Amino acid sequence: MKKRYKRLTYVFKNSIEVYEYLDGRYGAPGEKREKKKKATKEEIAKRNQWNRERKVRHKLKTWFHENDYLVLLTYKKEERPPDMKTAKAQFKTWYEKLRKEFRKRGAELRWIRNIEKGLRGNWHVHVVINRIEGADILIKKAWPHGSATFKHLYENGDFADLAGYMCKTPETCARYNESLSEASYSASKNLPVEEPKVKKLAYWRKEPKEKEGYYIDRDSFHEGTNPRTKCKYRYYTLVRIHRRI
Repeated sequence: MKKRYKRLTYVFKNSIEVYEYLDGRYGAPGEKREKKKKATKEEIAKRNQWNRERKVRHKLKTWFHENDYLVLLTYKKEERPPDMKTAKAQFKTWYEKLRKEFRKRGAELRWIRNIEKGLRGNWHVHVVINRIEGADILIKKAWPHGSATFKHLYENGDFADLAGYMCKTPETCARYNESLSEASYSASKNLPVEEPKVKKLAYWRKEPKEKEGYYIDRDSFHEGTNPRTKCKYRYYTLVRIHRRI
């Protein structure tokens, strides 16, 4: 049976992400679909985390820029929440206060956050947030439970590391030399991402397609064979040579 492949292309301001893999409805016209092998729990968990990181990366690349903030909200020991439900409620109170202040200044608040609990019971929140004039003061004022510290975002690596960091779990945090007992990822609803362009492929290219004005980020390049379908796949990022500000 002839295999059918497809290409998904996500276009961003300074990069293009390309995914090529077997079409889920593969097979020649009129032929039955091949039966898929059932994925293991480990494969499902790995795939779910990969998809989560991809979605976070796309939100970052669409809505956030260099010099926006990565904020760390910490708790005083006596202010630590008793559970994740309370921590989520406290974060909601914080961003609702902040959203009002942003709107007073004619700006829309956008955020991506991960609430984390360490093995020793220390809670903290990592938040990516768009920066406006005076935002650091507003952020600190709205958080009564401890301190707020800031780092500026930078786009080196096309936000790939930051995306994984912002949705890490107790199972994936080891790659950041951290240990967590709980984690909860979320993002504001005003971060839509455009759907990819989809193209059916007549054949499988031996090499990825080049594009004028871009180079292939070799750190992003992955190619292999799906162990269940025995079919090829690849994904990679094209980075604009002259980046737009």
